[in-house]
Amino acid sequence: MHKAGFVNIVGNPNVGKSTLMNLLVGERISIATFKAQTTRHRIMGILNTPEMQICFSDTPGVLKPNYKLQEQMLQFSESALQDADVLLYVTDMVETPDKNADFLQKVQRMDVPVLVLINKIDLSDQKALTAKVEDWHAVLPQAEVYPISALHKFGVDQVLQRVKELLPESPAYFDKDTWTDKPARFFVTEIIREKILLYYDKEIPYSVEVVVERFKEDEQLIRIDAVIYVERDSQKGIIIGHQGVALKRVSSEARRELERFFGKKIFLQCYVKVDKDWRSSDKAMRQYGYELE
Repeated sequence: MHKAGFVNIVGNPNVGKSTLMNLLVGERISIATFKAQTTRHRIMGILNTPEMQICFSDTPGVLKPNYKLQEQMLQFSESALQDADVLLYVTDMVETPDKNADFLQKVQRMDVPVLVLINKIDLSDQKALTAKVEDWHAVLPQAEVYPISALHKFGVDQVLQRVKELLPESPAYFDKDTWTDKPARFFVTEIIREKILLYYDKEIPYSVEVVVERFKEDEQLIRIDAVIYVERDSQKGIIIGHQGVALKRVSSEARRELERFFGKKIFLQCYVKVDKDWRSSDKAMRQYGYELE
C-alpha cells in the first residue's frame, strides 16, 4: 500500500508556519524570520519515503490585504483550502480564534481532516494552554488540536505521524527524488530576501522584490546576478547603505547561505533598482511571478 497527498499549512503571519514546514520536510525550504509576512508564495516541500509521498505546502499568512501584493498572498492561502488532503492550521498562544473569522468559516466547511497546531507553547503555562485548546475546539469542533513548539521541536513528530495516518492511498504525484516544486532561482531570491528581512527595519523589507537575472552553473561554481527592487529612491539608499556597506553585508550573508544550500561555491552580485509602487501594480506583480486573477 502506498500513500500520497497534499498537506497544506495555513494560518496568521508570524506564528511559525515556515519553521514548522522546514521541520516536517527535513529541508530548509521556507525562509523563517521573526518578522511577519515572510512567505509570499505557496512553497511546496516534498517528503518521500518508500511507502508514501507527503507534499507539504507553506502559504503566506492570512491577513486583511492593504495592497495588491497582500491580496495575492491571501489568494495563495485561500487556494490551499481547495486542494488539501489534510489541512494544518497553525496558531499560537497569543492569537485568538476570532482574528480570522471569515477564513475560519471556510475551514469549518471543509470535509478533509483539519489539525489545529497551537505553536509556541513554551511561552505559556498549562492553565493558559488548556483554555486555548478549549477555545479552538469551540470554533473548529471537527478539528484535532495539537500543542507544539516548533522552536524546540516539541510535538512535531506526533503531528507528522498523524499526517501519515490520514494520508489517502495513492501513487506518488512527483518523482521520488523531487523535494520541491520550485526552481533553483526561486530559492536564490528567497535567501536574499531573508537577509533583507533580518537586517533592515520598518517598511523596507516589505517593499523589496528580488529578481535573478543570471544563474549560470558549472561543476564547481554558480554565478548569480540578482536585482533588488524597491519602491522609492530613499529605500534604494537605505538598502545600499553608506559606501555600500549594507548591501555588501546582505550579499555576503546571502552568498554564504547559498553555498550551504547548493553545496557549491557561489559568485553573487547584487544590484538595487527602483520600481515605483510595484506592490500596487498589476503589471509589476505579473512581471515578478504573481498570478493575478
